[in-house]
Amino acid sequence: MTISLILACLWALLATGIAIGPRRFHWPAAWGLIALGVPILGWVTYENGPVWGLVVLAGGISVLRWPVIFLFRALRQPRDQAGE
Repeated sequence: MTISLILACLWALLATGIAIGPRRFHWPAAWGLIALGVPILGWVTYENGPVWGLVVLAGGISVLRWPVIFLFRALRQPRDQAGE
């Protein structure tokens, strides 16, 4: 197992530990997990190929599902037509 996959597993364990903690830490921790997870995802994809990159991406999305849901909701909302 490569170092990048080990770090991805440690990231998942950290995310699980944060999920067990108090709710007031969830959103600030989610931003930290995203900031930490994107470089790890890139490293996993570079070192192990796109299949493992997609596996790690799916795992990250399953852990951080609410930020992804809110992102899709924001993208689907119609734009405000101010000034027209």
